[in-house]
Amino acid sequence: MPVTLPKAIAAYFAADQAARASVAECFTETAIVKDEGKTYAGREAIRSWKTTASAKYSYVSEPLAVTQDNDRTIVTSRVTGNFPGSPVNLRYSFVVDGDKIARMEIGA
Repeated sequence: MPVTLPKAIAAYFAADQAARASVAECFTETAIVKDEGKTYAGREAIRSWKTTASAKYSYVSEPLAVTQDNDRTIVTSRVTGNFPGSPVNLRYSFVVDGDKIARMEIGA
């Protein structure tokens, strides 16, 4: 059964599957992304991060659950692909500002 995601977060997951380079447009100009121990600040850094990661691995991300924790929306997603440890459930923590993502952290 599909989960219902806030609009900005649904846009992120849709862009991540359709045209990964367009993921950056889901973020504010000054957004922060933390993934695999690295921090990416600003839309251009986020675009570069996603382009590099997408060239390295093919994957599908399926959101399974969504919860709210104060100003953060936590999405648990099953990620399956050609990377070590696949499949894995990842925890995405989002802070949304209007219709864009201001901060996202990805962890296991």
